[in-house]
Amino acid sequence: MSEAGGGRGCGSSVPQRAPWSLVAATAAFCLVSATSVWTAGAAPMSREERQKLGNQVLEMFDHAYGNYMEHAYPADELMPLTCRGRVRGQEPSRGDVDDALGKFSLTLIDSLDTLVVLNKTKEFEDAVRKVLRDVNLDNDVVVSVFETNIRVLGGLLGGHSLAIMLKEKGEYMQWYNDELLQMAKQLGYKLLPAFNTTSGLPYPRINLKFGIRKPEARTGTETDTCTACAGTLILEFAALSRFTGATIFEEYARKALDFLWEKRQRSSNLVGVTINIHTGDWVRKDSGVGAGIDSYYEYLLKAYVLLGDDSFLERFNTHYDAIMRYISQPPLLLDVHIHKPMLNARTWMDALLAFFPGLQVLKGDIRPAIETHEMLYQVIKKHNFLPEAFTTDFRVHWAQHPLRPEFAESTYFLYKATGDPYYLEVGKTLIENLNKYARVPCGFAAMKDVRTGSHEDRMDSFFLAEMFKYLYLLFADKEDIIFDIEDYIFTTEAHLLPLWLSTTNQSISKKNTTSEYTELDDSNFDWTCPNTQILFPNDPLYAQSIREPLKNVVDKSCPRGIIRVEESFRSGAKPPLRARDFMATNPEHLEILKKMGVSLIHLKDGRVQLVQHAIQAASSIDAEDGLRFMQEMIELSSQQQKEQQLPPRAVQIVSHPFFGRVVLTAGPAQFGLDLSKHKETRGFVASSKPYNGCSELTNPEAVMGKIALIQRGQCMFAEKARNIQNAGAIGGIVIDDNEGSSSDTAPLFQMAGDGKDTDDIKIPMLFLFSKEGNIILDAIQEYEEVEVLLSDKAKDRDPEMENEEQPSSENDSQSAEQITSSSQEVDLVDQESPEESSLNSQPESLSPADMDNAASVSPSEQISNPMENHETTSLDGECTDLDNQLQEQSETEEDSNPNVSWGKKVQPIDSILADWNEDIEAFEMMEKDEL
Repeated sequence: MSEAGGGRGCGSSVPQRAPWSLVAATAAFCLVSATSVWTAGAAPMSREERQKLGNQVLEMFDHAYGNYMEHAYPADELMPLTCRGRVRGQEPSRGDVDDALGKFSLTLIDSLDTLVVLNKTKEFEDAVRKVLRDVNLDNDVVVSVFETNIRVLGGLLGGHSLAIMLKEKGEYMQWYNDELLQMAKQLGYKLLPAFNTTSGLPYPRINLKFGIRKPEARTGTETDTCTACAGTLILEFAALSRFTGATIFEEYARKALDFLWEKRQRSSNLVGVTINIHTGDWVRKDSGVGAGIDSYYEYLLKAYVLLGDDSFLERFNTHYDAIMRYISQPPLLLDVHIHKPMLNARTWMDALLAFFPGLQVLKGDIRPAIETHEMLYQVIKKHNFLPEAFTTDFRVHWAQHPLRPEFAESTYFLYKATGDPYYLEVGKTLIENLNKYARVPCGFAAMKDVRTGSHEDRMDSFFLAEMFKYLYLLFADKEDIIFDIEDYIFTTEAHLLPLWLSTTNQSISKKNTTSEYTELDDSNFDWTCPNTQILFPNDPLYAQSIREPLKNVVDKSCPRGIIRVEESFRSGAKPPLRARDFMATNPEHLEILKKMGVSLIHLKDGRVQLVQHAIQAASSIDAEDGLRFMQEMIELSSQQQKEQQLPPRAVQIVSHPFFGRVVLTAGPAQFGLDLSKHKETRGFVASSKPYNGCSELTNPEAVMGKIALIQRGQCMFAEKARNIQNAGAIGGIVIDDNEGSSSDTAPLFQMAGDGKDTDDIKIPMLFLFSKEGNIILDAIQEYEEVEVLLSDKAKDRDPEMENEEQPSSENDSQSAEQITSSSQEVDLVDQESPEESSLNSQPESLSPADMDNAASVSPSEQISNPMENHETTSLDGECTDLDNQLQEQSETEEDSNPNVSWGKKVQPIDSILADWNEDIEAFEMMEKDEL
C-alpha cells in the first residue's frame, strides 16, 4: 500500500468539483511538500549519510536480485538457504502461500519498476527483454486471482508505465512497442472468468490455462473469498482499461466494489473478513485493518485519486469514520465484530496493519498515524522484526516474519509528511536489522522465528517489489530519481501507475451510489489538502510530542497504573485488590470483586470460576481495576507453565562463508545439556559411523571434540546420544531419515528419553528435519570443515571472521499458550501439568461448550506451540489504554495452576452460550486461521 503523486503545495484549496487533473495533483500526496516544515526535533541527517544509506540499499537490492537471477530464474522465487529456485509442484506444498506462484517468473515481473526507481535502467531493459522472451502466461496451474492481479498484472503495468516514460526521454527502451501492455491485456482476459458469479465477486482462484469450473481446471468450487481479495482490483483493472481502451476490466472491478459496499454492516459501516461470493453473506464477521481487509480500504481511497470518482472517497470516509470509532484504540488497532463493534474480536494484531499509518497520511490524519507507527517501531526494537502477529501487551503471537514491507512503507510516508529526521533513523534501523539478521549468502531469508533468529528458505517477490523501493525513496533526494515520482500512484504492491490515466479513456459512468445506502456526515469529508502550517502550528516538535508518551509502551512500565495507586493513597482510599492477596473466603474481597464487575461462579464439580464484565462495575475506575485484577490472576497462573515450556533451539552455521547468517530451527531433547540454562556449544561437525549411531562408533577419532551428525531411526535417541558421547563428541545433531521433511511443513517435536535414567547424558542434543539437515550435509561436501553453534537462540554473526563488529542482541523468547474467547474467566483450581513432548502440536478443537468452560481442559489436552507462541497477557507493568479497552476481552492462557478460561456475563452457562454462540463460532474459526 502506498501513495505518491503530488504537484501543488499542501496549503492550497481545491474546489469541490475541480477538474480531476487538478484534484489528483493536489490530493494524491499533498503532504510531500511538508518536508520543509521541520527545522528542529531529531538531529538532522547529513546528505552524505543519506547518500551512504541509499547506496547501501542499492547494494542490498543487488544482492537479492542478483542471487535470484543467478540461482533461481526463471523460477518464480528464490530459496535463499538452498540457493535454488522455488518451482510450483517441485517443492513441498505450503498451502495457500503457493497460490502466488504461476510459473511466470514472478520475482522478475514484480521487480521491473523497482529497477527504474533505483536508477538501474540498463538492467530494466534487459529484464523486460527476458520477460518478453521467457515468460508464459498460459500455464496449467491454479493461482490466486488477488496475488496474480497485484503482483503480475500490476508488475506488467508498472513496467509498461516506466518503459514508455523512458522511451519518451529518448535514451532507453527505444525499441519498446507496448509489449508488456499486450501481456497485461492477455493476463487480464485470463482473469475475467473468475468474475462469473451472481454477485460479481471473483472466485479466489483460477487456472491460467483452463479458467474456472472445467474438470481440468481443478478449481471453481470455492464459495468464500476475503474482502481484500475481491476489493483490491480496481487500480490494476482500471489502469488496464485506460491504457487499452477495453472498458470491461474496469467495469468488472467496479461491480465487485459496489457489491462489497452494499453488503457492509449498515449500523457499524464495517465489513467482515470473508464473504460468500454467491450469496453475499458474511462468513467471518470480524473486522479490522489487517489481513483479509487491508487493501480494500486502501483501494477505495486510491481509486478516488486515480479515477476521480467521488463515490470512492465518500465510501472510504464512511469506512474510515467507523474504523476510528470502533477499531482504533490508540495506539492499537484491534479487530471487532461487525454487528457488535464495541466487542473486540481478538486480543492480538497482525503485521499487515502496519500499512495503515501510511494510508492515514494520505487521508491527512497525521496524529493517529504517528501513534500507531511508533507503537509498531517499539515492537520491532524489541524483536528486531515485526512478528506476523503480536498481542496487546506486545508479545509474540505468531513468530514468523516473511520480510514484509508495510512498516517501511508507512515510515517513508510519515517522513514525507513531517520531514522529521527521526523517520530516517527508523529506516536506518530497518536496514541494519535486515543485514544483520536476514542476510544470507544467497539473498535475504525470511525469519521463521523472530525470537530465535532462525530462518525460513523463502524470499518472497514482494520483498524486491516494495521493501527496497520504499527504503531507497526514504533516503533519496529528488535529483536522485530519474523521473518525477509524484506523477505516479503506488498500488498495494508498490507498482507505479501514472496519474494522467485519470483523464484517459473515461467511458465508465460515474453514478454516485453511495448516498443510496447511508446518510453521510459532511464533517468527515475533506475536499482540500491539510495545510502543514495547521498540522504543525509553530511547533516543529509536533511529531516528537506525539511519540514521546509511547516510548515505553512495549516495555513493562505502566505510568497510568502507578498514578492510579498514588491517587488512591492520597485520597485515603484503599489501593486496588491485588490478585496475590485475594482469598475466596474473605467477604471483604468478594465485595471488592463485585464492585469491580467480577463475580464468582461455583461450578458443579466444586471449582470456583471468576467472571468479569466491565459494564457491571460500579465505575470506569473500578472496571479498570477489575481488568487489571483478572490479568494479574492470569499472570500468577501462568508462571509455572512458563518455566516448564521449552522453545525451539537454533543450529547456526558460523564457518566460512556463512559466518552465522544461516540459522536452522531445531527441536530440543528431554535429556542432555539444556542450552537454555548453559552456554551454547560450538564446534565442527562430523558424521558418525555407523550413521544411525545405534552401536559403538567405528570412527571415534573423527567425532572426538566435534558435534556428531546422526541419522534418525533404528534405536532410541538416548542410545544414539550415549554412543557419540562415549566416542568423545561434544554434542549431537539428529537428522530426520524421512527424505524431504522440513520444519516448514512438519510440527517440531522434542526428542524423548528411553524411559531410563538419562542423567548420564551430558552433551546437548538437537533434532533437524531432513531439509535443514541437508543444508549442513551439503555444506560439508562443498567446504569440508563446517563449524556450527548449538544454542537456545541465534547469536550475532562472528565479528572476527567477518572483520566487522556487531553489537550483541537479545531476542525475546518467552512462550506460552493462549485460549481466545469472548471475555474473562479464571478458574481457581490446582492441577498437575504432565510433561509434554510435542512442541508444535495444534490444540484440540473445542466445541462452544468447551470454549466457554475451558477450565475443564487439562494441560495435556492443549499442548504449547512455541512456533506460533500464543502468549499470555502480562500483569505487572502491562501498558494498556484501559479507557479504550474496558470492553476488550483479555488474552488467556491454559495452565497447570490454576486453569484459565473466559466468559462475559454472570449467567448460567446455557444462557451465556445462547447469547454468545455466534461470537464463539467466530473465535473458533480465528483459532484455525493463518495470516
